[in-house]
Amino acid sequence: MSEVKMPIFKRMNLAQTNPIAGNKKRTWKSLKQITAYERTLPWKETDVTYSSINAPPSFVPAKKYSDISGLIAPYTDPQTKLHYNNAEEFQTVRSLPMDLTAGYLALRGASSIV
Repeated sequence: MSEVKMPIFKRMNLAQTNPIAGNKKRTWKSLKQITAYERTLPWKETDVTYSSINAPPSFVPAKKYSDISGLIAPYTDPQTKLHYNNAEEFQTVRSLPMDLTAGYLALRGASSIV
């Protein structure tokens, strides 16, 4: 009875992995190097490159941060539309004059409440 020899899938000599490169080690390029190299090549408008890929919109809602403290704000004042974190900030938000409220909204990039 002869023993069945199983095929060997592993290469015993790692120098055989890339005969073109020889003994050179593989150098890794950063994303900045790749995009700089891509800009030098002649590309068509329809070609896909690293710089032409746009990320899809996120399904996760954007985080809201407090206009007073900068902490994560789970609450929004319906009267002034300012975000706040806790009851102390809510009292501060309600005591602010309208010009400061409009200033906070302008800093955030929201429309004014007028």
